[in-house]
Amino acid sequence: MGYEGHLVKDYLGKTHETVLLTAREKHLLGLAVALTRGCQVCTRNRISQARLAGIGDDVLNALAEAVAAVNAGVSAATAREGFRLADALLAGECGPLCSPESAAGK
Repeated sequence: MGYEGHLVKDYLGKTHETVLLTAREKHLLGLAVALTRGCQVCTRNRISQARLAGIGDDVLNALAEAVAAVNAGVSAATAREGFRLADALLAGECGPLCSPESAAGK
């Protein structure tokens, strides 16, 4: 079965259906997700749409900085936990959850 583009359109359509978020909030949320996913084309489109909606570059840059800070924090926490698990594995404290066999899917 080939790619079905209508699925993407359906999901994107659903993101705009909620009445609990303002249009401005939806634009900012969409840009935050695009930045986090690392899609440059999506980010360009989201920036263009946000500008057309009257959101200034000062707000868009503040959002980009906040997203970068959150992602850096998540990366640092993930690395810290990875080191903790690696140390526990070396010390024989990890158990079956993080055993090499478990990581290999066995």
